[in-house]
This record gives sequence, structure tokens and C-alpha cells, in this order.
Amino acid sequence: MADPIVPYYINDVGSENIRVASKKLKCMGASPPLDHPHVFLDMGAENQVICPYCSTLYVYDNTLGDFETNPAGCAFNAPQKA
Repeated sequence: MADPIVPYYINDVGSENIRVASKKLKCMGASPPLDHPHVFLDMGAENQVICPYCSTLYVYDNTLGDFETNPAGCAFNAPQKA
């Protein structure tokens, strides 16, 4: 069985927290070329995790769809709609 895609998230809007639909993620900080080292974060049994580079708080929200975020537009590798 293939591993699920680990979504990458950016915080170009400068939000203190981002609600996401995944407990495993990668934070980039901002869009390239202003990104920080891409860090893998795993919430484990918790429902939130803080990025050690940019201090963005990621909060798990099971009401969101895949690659959906609140605020909107923070998923970096979201599939493009045809």
C-alpha cells in the first residue's frame, strides 16, 4: 500500500494558526524563494503542532476536506482543478 501524500503548507498570509485536515504535514513557512527549511510535523495523538522555524500553529480540523485550509490558500501542493 502506498503512503498517503503528506501535504505542504505555507503561511504567506501571516496567520498565527492554520486549520488543516491532516495530522501529518510539512511546513515551508512561506512560498519560495522565501521559504524556510521544509520541516515534517506530526501531531500524533494531539490536535495541534507548532512549527519550530516560523512558529505557525497548525490545528487539526476534521471538518475540512483534503488540501483545504482555514485561512484558505495555505496548501502549497494542492491538486489543480481541471
